[in-house]
Amino acid sequence: MRLTPISWPRLTDALAVRIADATAADGSPWLRVAVDGAPAAGPGALADGLAEALPALGRPVLRIHADSFWRPASLRYELGRHDPDSYLDRWLDTGALWREVFDPLGPGGSGRVLPSLWDPATDRATRAPYTPLPPGGVLLLDGAFLLGHWFPFDLAVHLRLTPAALARRTPPDQRWTLPAFARYDTETDPGSAADVVIRCDGPRHPAWTG
Repeated sequence: MRLTPISWPRLTDALAVRIADATAADGSPWLRVAVDGAPAAGPGALADGLAEALPALGRPVLRIHADSFWRPASLRYELGRHDPDSYLDRWLDTGALWREVFDPLGPGGSGRVLPSLWDPATDRATRAPYTPLPPGGVLLLDGAFLLGHWFPFDLAVHLRLTPAALARRTPPDQRWTLPAFARYDTETDPGSAADVVIRCDGPRHPAWTG
């Protein structure tokens, strides 16, 4: 994998242009983009930057955070609060994402998307209203473990950290999650599954596959 050093502003601008010029492979009038990575890698910050840049390129944006589609705590913590296998396999409600996000944005879909389902902080339904995304719009979904579920992403971006960098940048109270990311790397190989890989071991000096 050949990586080219780049600044975050230039990377965001270049990635926004690539997204704006893309079309859905399945003929959907919407574009579905993943920004995948561990919380320590900052996928939400990159997705926010893209969300700011894309409207100026003629692309309306709908931002969705994967953790707003986590399952209720009673299901997430069924095997304990700090079980890394559950974190990888059970926390994300993939069925709800299909039903409320990807199906409406597929060919022949309504374009009416539920932007959030569950608030993990309050452990209650968000009761968010459905939001229409106009044709030509872009779904930007950020979070961990997004690849390997057969979601119909038109562009998948993976923010990669070496195991040492991930351990260094993960807060002590979250280090129980590290085995989950090791399993994800081994079983899903997100670096190969993604269309764009960004190495961000040094938070100020990313490099990417372009």
